[in-house]
Amino acid sequence: MTQAHVLIPKDGSPDLLFVLLHGAGADAEQMRPLAEALHRQYPRAALVLPEGFEPFDAIPGGGAGFQWYSEQGDDAAKAERLSEAVPELIALVRRWAEKLEMSWERVALGGFSQGAILALEALQQEEQLAGRVLAFGGAYAYWPQHAPKDVSIHLLHGKDDAELPYPALLNAARELMALGADITADVLPKVGHELHPELIERAMEQLRTFIPARLWREAVLAAAEQEKNEPKH
Repeated sequence: MTQAHVLIPKDGSPDLLFVLLHGAGADAEQMRPLAEALHRQYPRAALVLPEGFEPFDAIPGGGAGFQWYSEQGDDAAKAERLSEAVPELIALVRRWAEKLEMSWERVALGGFSQGAILALEALQQEEQLAGRVLAFGGAYAYWPQHAPKDVSIHLLHGKDDAELPYPALLNAARELMALGADITADVLPKVGHELHPELIERAMEQLRTFIPARLWREAVLAAAEQEKNEPKH
């Protein structure tokens, strides 16, 4: 079973669950700055920082870090390994949600680089896995075919990212918006391929201020029902 660093409120049950996925060649420690920011903003949240599913293979001998899937070989091989990693991530997220008795709407995924790619693909493939995703320095492995239902997607990217340049991500975001997705895309200048503090702060702001369409629909329906039930004069 994948090792994970876990932070759970000491008293009482958590009210949110964040599962944070590091980039290839790193480990859970890479996501600590994001975890600390989330903990300050949501002290009642549970934070799970798992290690990648396998040792990093881009360095002879494996290096010290982990990866969610191998990026060795051609595009077809990488796509196959990504697809194979998705069910394992889904099982990991569901296992923690069940353990903490958390409904899927109260689960959020956060990922950097390869972790972001995996999180975005999981939400394309699986409905009712998580209500939000924070994707830092990521990309869509495939052109989006549909908008995940009732999921808020927050894309956060550095304009100077040379490893995964931002234009392709913005094009995918426009496509998802046209398909009806709840999505935001923030590209910050003078930021490269990194989990930069400014990107983290922007993510916290999106979490504080962005209202998912699902909640808007519920509010509109509640208001309409209240108006219908009000006595007529």
